[in-house]
Amino acid sequence: MQSYLTHYIDGAWVDSEGGVRRDVISPGTEEPCSEITVGTKADVDKAVAAARRAFRTFSQTSREDRLALLGRIVEEYKKRIADFGQSMALEMGAPVSFASSAQVFSGLQHFGNAMKVLSSFQFEEMIGNTHVVHEPIGVVGMITPWNWPLNQIALKVAPALAAGNTMVLKPSEECPGCAVILAEVMDAAGVPAGVFNLVQGDGPTTGNAISVHPDIDMVSFTGSTRAGILIAKAAADTVKRVHTELGGKAANVVLPGADFAAVLPPTIQGVVANSGQSCIAPTRILVHEPRVPEAIAVIKSIMEAVPVGDPMTQGPHIGPVVNKAQFDKIQGLIQSAIDEGATLELGGTGLPPDMNRGYYVRPTVFSGVTPDMRIANEEVFGPVATIMSYANLDDAVDVANATPFGLSATISGDPAEAAKIAPKLRAGIVTINSWGPDGNAPFGGYKQSGNGREGGIYGLKEFMEVKSVIGAPVAA
Repeated sequence: MQSYLTHYIDGAWVDSEGGVRRDVISPGTEEPCSEITVGTKADVDKAVAAARRAFRTFSQTSREDRLALLGRIVEEYKKRIADFGQSMALEMGAPVSFASSAQVFSGLQHFGNAMKVLSSFQFEEMIGNTHVVHEPIGVVGMITPWNWPLNQIALKVAPALAAGNTMVLKPSEECPGCAVILAEVMDAAGVPAGVFNLVQGDGPTTGNAISVHPDIDMVSFTGSTRAGILIAKAAADTVKRVHTELGGKAANVVLPGADFAAVLPPTIQGVVANSGQSCIAPTRILVHEPRVPEAIAVIKSIMEAVPVGDPMTQGPHIGPVVNKAQFDKIQGLIQSAIDEGATLELGGTGLPPDMNRGYYVRPTVFSGVTPDMRIANEEVFGPVATIMSYANLDDAVDVANATPFGLSATISGDPAEAAKIAPKLRAGIVTINSWGPDGNAPFGGYKQSGNGREGGIYGLKEFMEVKSVIGAPVAA
């Protein structure tokens, strides 16, 4: 079992002040696989103090210095790809092949993107006789999830470093190992002491200590809408900036004339990738009424071909969901759809037939789902596709938008026709015949899917303040 009982604070691994030990349960075996110490308020105070001291000098570093630092991080990161993959497979159940490629690459990509943006970013501009300058915001508290752990950590750490900030990271207690490896990467790359700090822990104790801390200037959180609301409330008394990327309930609007065999496989992939544990998974599949039987056949055939297996073995299969709470939630939603009259086309409750332990979910397809059903409204976060019908495209748009979330939406069909529908969808990301985001483009949602954007130049700006200097001499 891996032990991560210390925190990385001020450039060193230090013991917790009063923290309690917590086991991490492997979803593939239902047995402990690693352990952490839940960080206390005293641990957070120590990390914030280190970050505050480091900010005085790191905020004044040059673009060239930070580019060189990010370049060293990238090189050290590449050396640990196998370690990252093994850790995520063990702790959160992403099969090691997927974890070592998609999961690891997404984090690496964000460090590379931060370098590209930083290299050409305009920190100063003139508006009339006023110098407008972009400056680092200060000490950033980062709270990240378990589903795409390195992706979400890098989406915060890379631009925060590029902007000249210092930080305190609390990764998910369900998948802490990859954050420890990243801290080792940071140390090996020569990140100055106090610039990057890692405090393990949970939301109620460690996350709350970060949210309320008066010396943290910004909290960047990715996770559930419920938790995001609590963090925003906790941060309100200190009027710090709160950046959130929260839940989703993406629709896949399948156009009436779409070639199902061509356009559905890449979009249905978003329902099963990472065992369905993606906030942008396009699970609400909206199909024109006359073509529903055809869509059922195609979607069922795609989902039937999805293998489920041990995350510690190589292969194209999906693994378990992250923990028992998620497994039980998904089972409850599948049962609710059955109880409320949806037609079960494939899968259902219980483990796959050849498994007797682990939090494995059977790839599942429902048809006849209506907008009033629980499964049409709640984020499933599992490999479950729901087929809904629409009478016309106006109806499809109304159903797609009839959710408190607005993170992403997908359109399957002719790209030119899809482009006409995209402006009508209330979502921060609209994909056409695909489901994944562009790491260089802004990522974030409308409505209860959060505030702010990550990725590219928009992500860099999130970690900056804007200052107007009036009356300074104008450069020749």
